[in-house]
Amino acid sequence: MNTLKNHIAELQRLKINSYNQDFLLTWEKTDDEIRALSLITECLYELHKVCKSFRVFDTGLAISIFRDNSTRTRFSFASAANALGLAVSDLDEQKSQIAHGETVRETANMISFLAEAIGIRDDIYLGEGNTYMREVAQAVQEGFDQGVLHQRPSVINLQCDIDHPTQTMADLMQLKAHFGSLEALRGKKIGMTWAYSPSYGKPLSVPQGVIGLMTRFGMNVTLAYPEGYDLIPDVIEIAKTQSDQCGGKFEVASSMEDAFKAADVVYPKSWAPYEVMLKRTPLLKQGDKDGLKQLEKECLANNAKHKHWECDERKMKLTKDGEALYMHCLPADISGVSCAQGEVSKNVFEKYRLATYREASFKPFVIAAMIFMARVKDSVGQLKKLIAV
Repeated sequence: MNTLKNHIAELQRLKINSYNQDFLLTWEKTDDEIRALSLITECLYELHKVCKSFRVFDTGLAISIFRDNSTRTRFSFASAANALGLAVSDLDEQKSQIAHGETVRETANMISFLAEAIGIRDDIYLGEGNTYMREVAQAVQEGFDQGVLHQRPSVINLQCDIDHPTQTMADLMQLKAHFGSLEALRGKKIGMTWAYSPSYGKPLSVPQGVIGLMTRFGMNVTLAYPEGYDLIPDVIEIAKTQSDQCGGKFEVASSMEDAFKAADVVYPKSWAPYEVMLKRTPLLKQGDKDGLKQLEKECLANNAKHKHWECDERKMKLTKDGEALYMHCLPADISGVSCAQGEVSKNVFEKYRLATYREASFKPFVIAAMIFMARVKDSVGQLKKLIAV
């Protein structure tokens, strides 16, 4: 309880303006708001650990819209909403009137009459996912402004084409727990590196989210990828700017070994090249199956040139004392387990398997904290009440 009280005391010193707001990109939030989110996440985590309820709603819906497959994020959203007292309703677009031409503006209002939050995962189409989330947010804002909705539900980004804030905040919580504090992250090196995968079309949002968040805490971030596997240029610029402002270092390397050398943390994760994702979007929208097959064939052949980009025991020995923290958003492509050859060797993954599970375990509490901050007007006061019960 002393830890919770200390968190609340720290929260009271922060300037937070999250009520009735959306959570779409981490770099749109202030430093105080990110710190507040980490503290509230820890408070909810600790309350649950000692079997104390953090239910703050008597009624209401949390709407989920998943346009891509999901395990961790889907169940994290559902469990977070349930723990807060909200019922979860999943919008299956194939069973809705969207198939009959219902507009985003109309759908957003029709699902929102008693909703507190709308969680959206839309990461398939580069240039579309975050835009769709903002269209939903604008629609419910209009509904509220015009008196159609009694309250405006907050939109939570459960992964888009640009960022994956629930994942990277869970990553941040893992780093905070591992090193002891957010301040302890300053000067620590994290290697965010591409890794080989026998599949193609993996979103850019995880590596972009990592460099877009960790550069805010004075970490030395090395982004590494083979030639041609670039990320969205604007996000690279954001990472550079934040790193300069926060006293860290941001660099781009062309080898996995450079990213691993003396690293405190490594995050080997496959993603599709930016240019490929640009080509993929119109093909997907047009339903051009032949074009997609040809693009996939070309990309897999290109991926195969970089099979040595694998997190293995040899590369892990390059890290600080040979014991860097391995991180992954899961599921990882594990060589000899889930595929013949992939992102990480069987032995390395097994060594850190439970650590990646703990990393994932923060996600429901991160999502609950995002909803809590967006929907509870006096979040500090409400936390005090929860602790006192």
